[in-house]
Amino acid sequence: MRIGVPKETIEGERRVALVPEVVKKLVAKGHEVVVEGGAGQAALVPDELYVDAGATIGDPWGAEVLVKVAPPVAEELTHLASGQTLIGFLNPRGNPDGLQAIAGTGVTAFAMEAIPRISRAQSMDALSSQSNVAGYKSALLGADNATRFYPMLMTAAGTIPPAKVLVLGIGVAGLQALATARRLGAQTTGYDVRPETAEQVESLGAKWLDLGIEAAGEGGYARELTDEERARQQQALTDAIKGFDVVITTALVPGRPAPRLVTAEAVEGMKPGSVIVDLAGETGGNCELTEPGQTVVKHNITIVSPLNLAATMPEHASALYARNLQALIELLADDESGAYAPDFEDEIVAGACVVKNGEVR
Repeated sequence: MRIGVPKETIEGERRVALVPEVVKKLVAKGHEVVVEGGAGQAALVPDELYVDAGATIGDPWGAEVLVKVAPPVAEELTHLASGQTLIGFLNPRGNPDGLQAIAGTGVTAFAMEAIPRISRAQSMDALSSQSNVAGYKSALLGADNATRFYPMLMTAAGTIPPAKVLVLGIGVAGLQALATARRLGAQTTGYDVRPETAEQVESLGAKWLDLGIEAAGEGGYARELTDEERARQQQALTDAIKGFDVVITTALVPGRPAPRLVTAEAVEGMKPGSVIVDLAGETGGNCELTEPGQTVVKHNITIVSPLNLAATMPEHASALYARNLQALIELLADDESGAYAPDFEDEIVAGACVVKNGEVR
């Protein structure tokens, strides 16, 4: 295959789709990689390292397969042509108009968000790899904005008790947030509407917050709660949240606005100086007082809602994402010749393909 790596143009996007380590492996398998000049600059990867890995610096848009991080913007769409394949985070559920625009170019497109969450696809699961980055960073943001220590400190001036950290939503990001906060010495607690995650929370040395409401859904996600369940959950959470110093929220429902878990009443009842880190800001936020993309103070509580948090750690986030792409690219290639030959009978290929030959699937 001839694989093109364009420079990301969306503001704040510092990641790059392929890193030299992965380029070297793809070139070793006979593929040609063309990287746009400066594509890795924001991730601190100079062009020279790509050349050393076997890539060519040039115009990537004529490549057979184009790999990106963010969805293509309007100007980038003009470079796409029928017969090409586009791979990246395409937000197929959240931006159907954008998907139609991609389809209008005649390309075949694979969305990294649509990779089936099955064992065989774990190496391609970019949602999980980037959620690990976001979960780690969320715990640091909580510590950075808090007015209290995370760990217990025993000093000549007396003992400072550990901070109490609550993580709402126990997916990959939530588990990483719990693990990181505990490594920093906090007393950690986790909650999710899926009861099977309790064992995962406890395996990290955290406590499980049991509110008596279950909402296990398909594909490892939570289902949407009924109105009655939501009301009971919110009141129980409101009462519980008031006892924590840092609350990190990661709850998402695919294709829907983020569920509201932290009410204004809960924020008002927290101890002054406490922190909420809301990772669901891009779909509205889990906290009623969240202002997506902003850090605000309400009722003496700091509410942090970063967008595209994985992009703030571009070096490791890009490395992980590139390995996810490598695994998918190798699946799309013929085992013997290495040529582009996707098997649409394959569960992973079929699941990830959101546009085929210009038609939305």
